[in-house]
Amino acid sequence: MELSLRVPTALDVVEEAVDLVARHCVACGIPPRAARVRLRVVLCEALANAIVYGNQLDPGKRVNVRVQVGVTGVTVHVEDEGAGFDPSVIPDPTTADRLTRVDGRGLFLIRQLSDEVHHNDRGNAICMIMRLH
Repeated sequence: MELSLRVPTALDVVEEAVDLVARHCVACGIPPRAARVRLRVVLCEALANAIVYGNQLDPGKRVNVRVQVGVTGVTVHVEDEGAGFDPSVIPDPTTADRLTRVDGRGLFLIRQLSDEVHHNDRGNAICMIMRLH
């Protein structure tokens, strides 16, 4: 199964988009717990990052989401219309000087909950792979 969405740059639609994707994944045989926890968190964080940091809350821009469900797992692609960034320079949010900050944990969570994470060269697209164990 493949599902594609074009999401407006608005934080209030993130939950609805994540719910839609999770329901389709469960309907395709993904265990509900995997969809409820891992998939929801990584997609929510990727969408929020794309909306806030990528598209900089510009309502004229969109975020493209493509989800592929197979027998071995789920692949989620999220691409914004922003300039991109270098993911290697994002600081570790678990260091002592960053523990009290309220930002900077999205990419960390995505990396912890996904089996693989890839970015395109421009830095405006992320691919998250979650295998079914």
